[in-house]
Amino acid sequence: MDQITFYKMSGSGNDFIIIDNRNSVVDEKDLPDFVARVCRRKMSVGADGFILVQDSDSVDFKWRFFNSDGSQPEMCGNGARCVARFAYLNGIARSKMSFETIAGIVSAEVKNDRVRIKMPDPIDLKTDYNLELGNGSMQVGSVNTGVPHVVITVGDIDDVEVVKTGREIRFHDSYAPAGTNVNFICAGNDNTISIRTYERGVEDETLACGTGSVAAAIVMRYKSKGKSPVKVITRGGGYLYIYFKEDDGRFYDVFLEGDVRVIYKGFLREDALKV
Repeated sequence: MDQITFYKMSGSGNDFIIIDNRNSVVDEKDLPDFVARVCRRKMSVGADGFILVQDSDSVDFKWRFFNSDGSQPEMCGNGARCVARFAYLNGIARSKMSFETIAGIVSAEVKNDRVRIKMPDPIDLKTDYNLELGNGSMQVGSVNTGVPHVVITVGDIDDVEVVKTGREIRFHDSYAPAGTNVNFICAGNDNTISIRTYERGVEDETLACGTGSVAAAIVMRYKSKGKSPVKVITRGGGYLYIYFKEDDGRFYDVFLEGDVRVIYKGFLREDALKV
């Protein structure tokens, strides 16, 4: 394998491997397996997700986004913010750009190390329904913000079995066959929410989740009739800001904003793919 240039980037704690693949430097053969191997922590680069940048016939570029297990979801909010800054830094797009995703065209604006993206309009919003789990019934809400999310309000954000409970809900029959992401949230003062997320495809708690933060803001604001913006405190200690408009329970013009860091630039070698 020829060495492949990549960037390691982090969006408020969500980390991603990003490669400019407009010249097909990554072989399409066995791509999900390639992604899963490169995203292994300690044995390879390690990341929550993997992004290929490709040419588009209609907008600035197209992305192919993969979870760390090699699966391909429709959308990733923090990944979208990271790829926008990557595209800007590498001259692929200007500071205001649009790119193709499975969920549709995403627009973004880069301002130094902060990136704001326009999210798909949320759909399938439900609040305050009961979900039967192994240890009893739990009241939840759910919404699709590009990918499906369950949102659960808790009293203490630190006293949550995120992986155990999150995994049970992620694979619950109510969300089969695709499954769902699971967010535990605690409301604070001044339009602030703390959040912890179990991410489908990563199959673990992550330090941040953009689509999950949007889901949390939408569910909470629908119930409390609160206003935009909502400040979301992620497990990584960073902040995400969710902006939106609402009309009779319909949310639209949803934006996700936060910091994006370039962690390092490097080269993938054959050892990164060894079992």
